[in-house]
Amino acid sequence: MQITELVSTRATCLRRKVGAVIVRDRRILTTGYNGPPQSITHCEDRGGCLRDELNIPSGQRMELSRAIHAEQNAIIQAAKVGISIQDSTLYVTTFPCFTCAKMLINAGVKRIIYKEGYPDEFSRDILKEAGVEVVQFDELLKRSKEEG
Repeated sequence: MQITELVSTRATCLRRKVGAVIVRDRRILTTGYNGPPQSITHCEDRGGCLRDELNIPSGQRMELSRAIHAEQNAIIQAAKVGISIQDSTLYVTTFPCFTCAKMLINAGVKRIIYKEGYPDEFSRDILKEAGVEVVQFDELLKRSKEEG
């Protein structure tokens, strides 16, 4: 999770900095952080966040965000360099939204370890239905300590 937090420092989103790391067999496959597509002006360079300007609450109207989510960027990076992420684990600083959850399911991610929650029950429901294991990082640490 420390690496995931470090990756999140590269994020350029003004609202939330999110980092994602996809791992399989204890090896990092790809990383991603949230920010605009290549060659697109960052919000801070254009004078602010469009969603803030329109008073859109967090978690709503995501289609108006200039940013690509960290999970999406990690999946895109895998595709660009030809790495399969089938049967992998995603470490992410913030619980995935519904759109990211659908993409992660189809990409073959089997486990998600997240640090902070996110108010998206649809995401949680679809991940459960798909059989993706979802664990909050603090719970994972607690279990490790209990197991010795």
